[in-house]
Amino acid sequence: MDEKLKEIIPILEKYEQTHLIDFYDELDDNEKEVLVNQIKQTNFDFLNKLYINSFKNDVIDEKKISPINYYSKFDIKEKEKYIQLGEDIIREGKLAVITLAGGMGSRLGFKGPKGTYELQLPPDDKHKSLFEFICDKLKEANKKYNCTIPWYIMTSPSNDEKTKEYFKLHNYFGYPKEKIHFFEQYTVHILDINGKIMLDNIGKLKRDSNGNGDIFRAFKEKNLENTLGNTEWIVVSGVDNILLEIVDPLFLGLSAHNKSQVASKSVSKKDFDAKTWIFAKVDNNVEIINPVYLTEKMKYEKNENGKYKYNQINILAHLFSKDAFLKCSEFEIPYHRAFKKTDYINEEGMKMVVQEPNSFKFEKFIFDVFKYFDNFTLLEVDENMEFAPIKAFTGMATPERALEMYEKKMKKLQK
Repeated sequence: MDEKLKEIIPILEKYEQTHLIDFYDELDDNEKEVLVNQIKQTNFDFLNKLYINSFKNDVIDEKKISPINYYSKFDIKEKEKYIQLGEDIIREGKLAVITLAGGMGSRLGFKGPKGTYELQLPPDDKHKSLFEFICDKLKEANKKYNCTIPWYIMTSPSNDEKTKEYFKLHNYFGYPKEKIHFFEQYTVHILDINGKIMLDNIGKLKRDSNGNGDIFRAFKEKNLENTLGNTEWIVVSGVDNILLEIVDPLFLGLSAHNKSQVASKSVSKKDFDAKTWIFAKVDNNVEIINPVYLTEKMKYEKNENGKYKYNQINILAHLFSKDAFLKCSEFEIPYHRAFKKTDYINEEGMKMVVQEPNSFKFEKFIFDVFKYFDNFTLLEVDENMEFAPIKAFTGMATPERALEMYEKKMKKLQK
């Protein structure tokens, strides 16, 4: 027997993962070494526990749930005071921005990094990528407040190189190169429904990025804290929402005035029967929960101002004080299981393309750190002005719908 196999076979047998070496004899010496090293570096005990624990149903007693107080951008008082405070923070160079851009554009029928997906803007049909939408907003803020906002972009191993190439090809969209920092999030193995690690090819274990909640560890381990300079506040948002006001003086000023450690933007939920998770408090800690834990009465309950108590949904637009953001790397953030479609290698070593979900992907989410902070600000914003994510060709988050909403917003701002 190959000496390399003698060391790993007992481990694979223990965890019932011997299928990983089914095609070992078909690999060349270099490929064999790569595969063996991947197996040696795999924490099978962790993956086994992750798989088993993911079947445990979390239950939240309705008595533990209470509403979270939130502000509304529609009728917020002392708006000018907060805007002035926020503008001062930006002008003093105390704001940084992080863009979550670890995904690929596969659901859009696009092979490259999602951030490089381009939209065609009328009237001259100019092509503009999701990255460029964000960059233009940052450049506009830099010009308005006479500053240069540090821009951090979290990529993944699957798109890091191509993302950097895209920025280089487009001369960083005119943004100061030294103010753009790329860093990769980590990955975790993908399991089939029986808990077996899937293969990407006959000599490689299949992994995928482990969710936006990995941002804190990834940022710290790249030693990016040393690049923050005078930064006191950090905005974190996704790459695919072209409407979002990333540099928002009102949001920033309100949060600073409240001395909040963490803040989020939200939009109101229109369909109360939808499964969209909502902001709430559990044991008086801020969380985002599945609405199935609400009673029918709670679902439609209103506060003294006539606003629904449990209808604010997450739009992936968060704000952290620098200290809070760096503190989050110390927290144990749980994994959530998602049932996904994953192409796989079958028993004959052939790659199979699937049309239905067949695998478990595990992700960490940013919102799981909210419960560690007492002072939290939630600001409801206008969906028509700030929420048009681009997810897929079908449904409510298509490029066409986002572009239509973007054009309406631009026209409204020009009036």
